[in-house]
Amino acid sequence: MAPPEQDALAVRQQLFHDRVRECIICALLFASLYILCHFVITHFKKHTDFTAVHDDEDAAANRIALGLCTFTLAVALGAVLLLPFSIISNEVLLSFPHNYYIQWLNGSLVHGLWNLIFLFSNLSLVFLMPFAYFFTESEGFAGSKKGIMARVYETSVVLLLLTLLVLGMVWVGSAIVGSDAASRQPLYDLWECYLPYLYSCISLCGVLLLLLCTPFGLSTMFTVTGKLLVKPRLLEDLDEQLSCTRLEEAAVSRRICSASCWLNLNVELLREQFLAIRSKRRKLELRHRASPWQRNLGYPLAMLGLLALTGISILIVSFHVLELLLDDAAMPRGIQDASLGQVSFSILGSFGAALQVVLIFYLMLSSVVGFYSSPLFTRLLPARRDTPLTKIIGNCVSLLVLSSALPVFSRTLGITRFDLLGDFGRFDWLGNFYLVFLYNMGFAGLTTLCLVKRVSWGAQAELLRACGLHKLPLPVTRPLGKSC
Repeated sequence: MAPPEQDALAVRQQLFHDRVRECIICALLFASLYILCHFVITHFKKHTDFTAVHDDEDAAANRIALGLCTFTLAVALGAVLLLPFSIISNEVLLSFPHNYYIQWLNGSLVHGLWNLIFLFSNLSLVFLMPFAYFFTESEGFAGSKKGIMARVYETSVVLLLLTLLVLGMVWVGSAIVGSDAASRQPLYDLWECYLPYLYSCISLCGVLLLLLCTPFGLSTMFTVTGKLLVKPRLLEDLDEQLSCTRLEEAAVSRRICSASCWLNLNVELLREQFLAIRSKRRKLELRHRASPWQRNLGYPLAMLGLLALTGISILIVSFHVLELLLDDAAMPRGIQDASLGQVSFSILGSFGAALQVVLIFYLMLSSVVGFYSSPLFTRLLPARRDTPLTKIIGNCVSLLVLSSALPVFSRTLGITRFDLLGDFGRFDWLGNFYLVFLYNMGFAGLTTLCLVKRVSWGAQAELLRACGLHKLPLPVTRPLGKSC
């Protein structure tokens, strides 16, 4: 064999081995995420929906839908880890450019992961989750033989009709926005235009939902931190408060025990008062058992960490707003070729990259907390061992929408300089300057407002409690025209 032919064969073999290695790595990563998500959903699912006591067919259908939900949740978790994994990979390649053991970590692998997450996100949102919902609600066509296949046929027909309806609405909306024939011509291509365009609309809704939930979640996390950790109090004598609370609890308990038919006592009111005093006593005992380090350092350090991360996020977004006004390169446009290991995506190097990863996870956690704390979506909050399947489907769809919009959200706000890979960078609205600028201004304004409001109210309440002014009776205003 001639040397040129040997070289070409060696190149083809290397490409084959690289492709096989990437497929194995992707399969292992997704299998790990799937197993983790399976344990999470099993922890929250309602076991009576999956037992074969009432109907074997319903239990089997629920198990199939549960598998689709696990797949969707694994995709959502992968979308959350996608951008941090890419940033860390770039820094690792910069630090060890010629290390043999990390040669598998390359731009082709990262680019393939972005394409897979985009593909599976489209598949889950457009087909799998609607199929899971209709499959659990279906019973088969009238007159047909009952069974799983009858449900599959009915679900497929309903899903086909729903798909035609949605695609028709997308086509009509696009035709109205762009009235010329050139703008409508690409819409005849289902795979190259319809799905990316539909996912672009879903991603825009997810990014807007992140904009609303993240500032609210940042404010809620300060409150949750105060409830989970022992909060130090100024000028507080725990021993005296605990002794008074125990005496008060014992007095109310004796009044309840001595109540009889000839005593004019409201037993229900006394029981409510007793439960409130007992809850207060348990909180005081928990604070009393806490060590001085936990009581005086745990809560302040956690609050300082939240304040620092929130302040850094606001500062980065503010600088990004100035960059949008001065430099057109700050727009979140995507690229097609991954150039990992060439240059760091932060001016602070590895420390800046680590800070970007922490901020991305922090903002995602804040958005999830804000989503479940908002009045519109509080009912979706899962309960341990008591979450029905329909609520699990709703949670999986919501988390997938939020997580798949996280890379676009982080790049739009300037949290990271990592350009969007794959089809994530094909969204048309990413090139709209006014939309991106207003989005950054809205996030900075809402986050600053929530932060100032939460910190100022917390400091004011603590000062009033330390000075004892919270015990003073509030002034009562008498309506005009009425006398005692």
